[in-house]
Amino acid sequence: MTAEERGAQVLEAAVAAFAESGYAATRTDEIARRAGVSQPYVIRLFGSKQRLFLAAVDQVCDRIEEAFTDAAEAAGPDAALDALSQGYHRLLTDRSLLLVLLHAFAAAGNPDIGPVIRDRYGRIYHLIRELTGAPVAESRRFLATGMLLTVMAALRVTGPDAIAADWAEDMLTDLYQNGM
Repeated sequence: MTAEERGAQVLEAAVAAFAESGYAATRTDEIARRAGVSQPYVIRLFGSKQRLFLAAVDQVCDRIEEAFTDAAEAAGPDAALDALSQGYHRLLTDRSLLLVLLHAFAAAGNPDIGPVIRDRYGRIYHLIRELTGAPVAESRRFLATGMLLTVMAALRVTGPDAIAADWAEDMLTDLYQNGM
């Protein structure tokens, strides 16, 4: 395996570990165990747990941006916002991605993490506006709905392994009937 492939393997293990335990509780030796490498190798690759967490956050945000860009390009300008909704909906099946995003928001009080996640969220907002031409209010509603769906997926009240909850069914029915 090349160093680049090994780094990708460690990053994949980190995303899974941070999704389960969050930034503060995840240990680099656990990430190393999952990746099948030594803990010193993880540190050699990424420098610190914090830099590894930020790399995981970047990977998650990159995937969201790629999903939005791909969806908008496939749909064309007249249907771009609806296409972005469908693109994000496909990401909702990846709980690790969603949980890392939520853990990043929770860790935003850290002076080294906060600026990064605020910048990445801002980039997603600007990308939505750029791809769709949507005004601020429509972009805000889109992001708010996305956050609601992210939380609902994290709570496991939507998706393939959904746990039944009448309140969730009410909201999801309303979202799908009235547009996301």
